[in-house]
Amino acid sequence: MCYNDYALFCYRHFSAANGREVNCVKIVIVGDGKVGQALTARLAEEGHDIVIIDNSPKPLKNSVELYDVMGVQGNGASIAVQREAGVEEADLLIAATSGDELNILCCLVARKLGVAHTIARVRNPEYSEQLSLMREELGLSMTVNPELAAAVEIARMLRFPSALKLDSFAKGRIELVEIKILEDSPLLGQPLHSLSSRLGVRILVCAVRRGEEVYIPTGDFVLREGDKISITASPAELDNLFRKLNIFRHKVHDVMIVGGGRIAYYLSRQLLAMGMEVKIIEQDPARCEVLSDLLPKANVILGDGTERELLEEENIADMDALVALTGIDEENVIISMYAGALRVNKIVTKINRMSFQEILDAAGIDSVISPKGITVNQIVRYVRAMENSQGSNVETLHRIVGGRVEALEFRVRNNPEITGIPLKDMDTKPNLLIACIIRGRKLIFPGGNDTMEEGDSVIVVTTNQQLQDLSDILNRP
Repeated sequence: MCYNDYALFCYRHFSAANGREVNCVKIVIVGDGKVGQALTARLAEEGHDIVIIDNSPKPLKNSVELYDVMGVQGNGASIAVQREAGVEEADLLIAATSGDELNILCCLVARKLGVAHTIARVRNPEYSEQLSLMREELGLSMTVNPELAAAVEIARMLRFPSALKLDSFAKGRIELVEIKILEDSPLLGQPLHSLSSRLGVRILVCAVRRGEEVYIPTGDFVLREGDKISITASPAELDNLFRKLNIFRHKVHDVMIVGGGRIAYYLSRQLLAMGMEVKIIEQDPARCEVLSDLLPKANVILGDGTERELLEEENIADMDALVALTGIDEENVIISMYAGALRVNKIVTKINRMSFQEILDAAGIDSVISPKGITVNQIVRYVRAMENSQGSNVETLHRIVGGRVEALEFRVRNNPEITGIPLKDMDTKPNLLIACIIRGRKLIFPGGNDTMEEGDSVIVVTTNQQLQDLSDILNRP
């Protein structure tokens, strides 16, 4: 059953955001749940031809009307349903239903119908290791695990507890962190061009959020109390910066996790391997037994993590970190606010609906994680690479500043429009910053006389959220 009747075809279109002609990718998304809807919204926004397959008519109809895409009701693993959705002419199929086995089967069927690229969401820990061995045999281009990706990001936050948010580029050689300017900060009232010399650190402030406004700042930008700033630096320089700013927090040793789902399992496994003490509070007795068997070194507590008495009994005030991972956003917010009132050193909050961002800001909840947001970023990066197989592909993609800014890592190809030209002589788009150039072992936080050369990795920070190629930074007529 189709929910609209426009033709299914792949076309070429002119992207006003990029100022150049790009290939539109025809994408079939199986599963219209939280991840599927987020993917539809983001990929439709980027101008792709989207078809959604789902068994449930009501959410499917809503997505079709909201995002102006095509919808097909039915079983996404059925050859007949996939043919009705035009899978044989598609460039990519993304299987994002709630069932791992169904997602894999959808991708196998799509491969048989001739789809070159398939992505499956696979969440079960039992499959994670064997999939890396079986990906080629199954014909999967990529697998995504939202819970594992979220756990990796939370673990990174706990390694750098002074940062509100932490992303990495160039295989961990460059970090992008967000910190808040407090009333006693030595950065207050200082222009950005003077920070490195005054503090004796090699950093670059590449984005500033001030209330509702977002800035890609110039060197004359002056910081104010309450600003949230995104900084690029090496891990060693970040360590040095935090000490100079007197915001260096003690390393996290004792962690309380409220909610015992998949993220809690993946996260606990990582934290225990890092030598941390982990306490998990979970209210489902059967899940507690599973976690106790899988994580014998963790302390698993049966109880409701939203109950103040239980949290006090389990010494929440003495914890170095609190991670709220229940399946309900409101509960995670309340738990985090209570931990904040007790001055727990580091608090990380899982949120599914990022529309809560203003509430979180008002409540002082700064370190927020969104599994579906991480998954969408991974898939968007892959799609942009598909569009631009001959150019400077996006190698890493992070959305920062509440999703309003993109930070992208490109590998520089031989392009006379880009290479060998001093940055001061390059006409680039507004609200765009070259944050770092990685040349071999050398990290360059560039000035006007620096150039990009073939083989470099370049980090670009911009509010222009559809860059597909490094040449897209140019301000074309």
